[in-house]
Amino acid sequence: MRAAFGQQFDVPAGYLNTASIGMPPIMVAEVLVDAVRHWRTGSGRAEEFDEPVAIARAGFADLVGVDVGRVAIGSAVSPLVGLVAASVPDGTRVLVAAGEFTSVSHPFTAQAGRGVTVAETELAELPERAAEFDLVAVSVAQSADGRLVDLDALREVRAAAGTRVLLDVTQAAGWLPLQLDWADAVVGAGYKWLLSPRGAAWLAVHPDFELQPQAAGWYAGQDRWASVYGLPPRLATGARALDTSPAWFSHVGAAVAVPWLAGLDRAAVHAHCVGLADAFRAGIGLEPAGSAIVTVQRPDALQRLTDAGVVASGRAGGARLSFHLYNTDADVQRALDVLA
Repeated sequence: MRAAFGQQFDVPAGYLNTASIGMPPIMVAEVLVDAVRHWRTGSGRAEEFDEPVAIARAGFADLVGVDVGRVAIGSAVSPLVGLVAASVPDGTRVLVAAGEFTSVSHPFTAQAGRGVTVAETELAELPERAAEFDLVAVSVAQSADGRLVDLDALREVRAAAGTRVLLDVTQAAGWLPLQLDWADAVVGAGYKWLLSPRGAAWLAVHPDFELQPQAAGWYAGQDRWASVYGLPPRLATGARALDTSPAWFSHVGAAVAVPWLAGLDRAAVHAHCVGLADAFRAGIGLEPAGSAIVTVQRPDALQRLTDAGVVASGRAGGARLSFHLYNTDADVQRALDVLA
């Protein structure tokens, strides 16, 4: 058991895999156990899940720096990006980073039949090329190696050239302080750095970016419990019209984890996570990078770490390690000892 930022975590020593699966605080796991007990005993009620959905939605809005009225809920990143991709005009030119996580790029390539085209460029060159395109879609922190996109430069391009910007914060929100009210779309999943169950995701939409509710269902209703049958459609105003029916238990967990993360000292969280990652980088001879994710490009790195009980993941031909709230200097040293 570990204590971190006022909460207890049942995380084993050497767990450096948050970029794949985040470990919940004990309080999050206990709330889920209680929700499952109510389900098992028939005492749960569907409408009771509206409150945790709303609380988690507000927590995500807080973390990315937008008004909660801009935020729609979903279950995963790719369907939310797909909602954006299906709404852009025919012939839209999209730019993505080379090697981008495919949940960000593939939904746009699926629109090729409408003349939507997708081009790649190196991450560092993306802001300078953005003005040539109608929309840029990029992860704030790259899944493969943790490299950060230049958000300030993208914001300037959007203001000067009008290029739309879609940002995936799945590998950034929770450790990187964010203020993204300027972006056209911000998507994020909760099961990594937001320490929530898989099945909760969100999409924040800028007020001047009109999206079509392609998957409008009963949960997108203005008064959802009064409009579950018949026509005409009575969709909510604002981003809630884009909602899809929530995975209940996922949002129960997110309603505890996400607001808690949003309420922490974000500078302290950033310093802790990046400090551990940069200490690890220094130990293997790399320059600091300002990211909580590090990928070691050695052919035997992942196997050596695994054999020593360090949990990491294989990405882009290397071993990816990630450092979150519950990690310590001892985790850094353990990984360094293995790779020395």
